[in-house]
Amino acid sequence: MPLVLSPSQTSGPMYGFALMFEGCQNAVAPGSPGAVVIRGSVVDADARPIDHPHCFVEVWDGDQLARCRADAAGEFQVVVRKPEAGATPDGEPLAPALNVTVFGVGILKQMQTRLYFPDEAAANERDAILARVPADRRHTLIAAPTGEAELRFDVRVRGADETVFFAF
Repeated sequence: MPLVLSPSQTSGPMYGFALMFEGCQNAVAPGSPGAVVIRGSVVDADARPIDHPHCFVEVWDGDQLARCRADAAGEFQVVVRKPEAGATPDGEPLAPALNVTVFGVGILKQMQTRLYFPDEAAANERDAILARVPADRRHTLIAAPTGEAELRFDVRVRGADETVFFAF
């Protein structure tokens, strides 16, 4: 009998409750050297929040992972450290960036994007992945500074100014 592809399981009450644990929103301790607070929101095409308990966000790179639910306003907050610049397996330069994954009810497969740092303009210009994104859409991947060691990164899942997502 041939194998048949089936749709991914939607994120929701099936397992979302088991993925959260105390402190999982912090990949590093708040206030520790190199810690960056990232706040943002997840909204739909009409700028309505995708909210708790219907949405959670993971921010990760290398050995760090932060995970949190969006609240009733669609807002999330994680604490991570800025990763080092890297390179693709072919040696192309990569700017410091974090992977961002959005899970939600009705989203059959998680949505993958990247968060780039606003203080890395030169590295962002050379980044091999960001260079593949149309220039008029790159701003959706670059966080905005909101304070010392604080950034804002909003995710719009559809509509005007939709965040760029990547297929893996």
